[in-house]
Amino acid sequence: MTSTTFPPSSVAADPGNERAGTPGVPARFLALERPTPVGTARTLAQTYRLFGERDAAETSPLYERVAVALSESVEALRAIETAPARKRHPALILAALHDLALAGRAPALAAAYAAADGDAAADAAIDTLLKMTDSVAATASRRKMRTNETGRCAVLYPAIAEAARRAGANAVGLIDVGCSAGFNLTVDRAGITCSNGQYLGDPASPVQMSSTVVGDRPIPARAMPEVVARVGIDLDPIDVTDADSARWLRACLWPEAVERAATLEAEMALLSTAPPLLLQGDAVEVLPDAFARVPANALPVVTTTWTLSHFPLESRLRFLHRLDEAAAGRGVAWVSAEGVGVAPAIPTLGDRRASGHSIIGLVVLGDSTLHAEAVGRCWSQGRFLTWIGG
Repeated sequence: MTSTTFPPSSVAADPGNERAGTPGVPARFLALERPTPVGTARTLAQTYRLFGERDAAETSPLYERVAVALSESVEALRAIETAPARKRHPALILAALHDLALAGRAPALAAAYAAADGDAAADAAIDTLLKMTDSVAATASRRKMRTNETGRCAVLYPAIAEAARRAGANAVGLIDVGCSAGFNLTVDRAGITCSNGQYLGDPASPVQMSSTVVGDRPIPARAMPEVVARVGIDLDPIDVTDADSARWLRACLWPEAVERAATLEAEMALLSTAPPLLLQGDAVEVLPDAFARVPANALPVVTTTWTLSHFPLESRLRFLHRLDEAAAGRGVAWVSAEGVGVAPAIPTLGDRRASGHSIIGLVVLGDSTLHAEAVGRCWSQGRFLTWIGG
């Protein structure tokens, strides 16, 4: 029997661990349960202080100091309130300030970040916010936070390869739902070093990442087949060849994240050499078009990574129907990494919802067949994973 030791609770919990479900899915899928909304109201000052002292404290001392300083400045809080209510989250406002620094419009803030001077950064952030309130509010209003976690490739690579094996496919077309800039679509072009000594992907790739394998079961080392189509779907896709959009991706990283920034630069450079097709719109509505972009001799593989938790329940059910409809004429696969109980049809393995980890799911559909399996667990957006698939 395989012995598995879960990572410590200090590993960040994955998003999307909400209670999900209701009847009404296609007959071939498991039923869901209705989501239960959670949350408590806080004042803006409390929100910023909690963000600094709890969320940023261990990862970004600079943002810890800045967020607390903003929480203590009445003028700064009034400036933040000029942004729409849903756009006042500390991470988004701090990213908007970081964007100004990266653009050369807030040199004092940029210098403080470069020097890792928390007190100077706090002063400069408040000064920038008060002098450039309209710019900060405008950026926050039109942008959303982008998390480009490279660990996702470590989750996707073996699962996509396994989907192709089960479907007998020699070529695949990738369709990434909630693609942001489309980094998941370069999964076959990245290199992945596993802590147990295994290696996946391209050893010559400029994008190299690592993942910690939990337990003593190896990750399937089968190579992915040829990728003949790369299609991303997002309500607001990011074009990395656009300078402003690329800078925003950098701004969403915390100032101390030097290694992640270097990886992001490499990812953007790799993506720019062969940009994927990015389709804008509601995924459920756009999926048929995406399937049509995959050649008939290739297996369409839909991927969702911490995406479905952002879908209303009705859209999750319609998403399943879209997969079912596409499978009426060809084989289709779906690879997911979602919070426990979030991805319909994927077994939860008896795990508790909101348990701090996610389930790696694999569904292969044909004209009259469906095989749905939980093939692994992962933590911290793929930086830790364990494989349990057959």
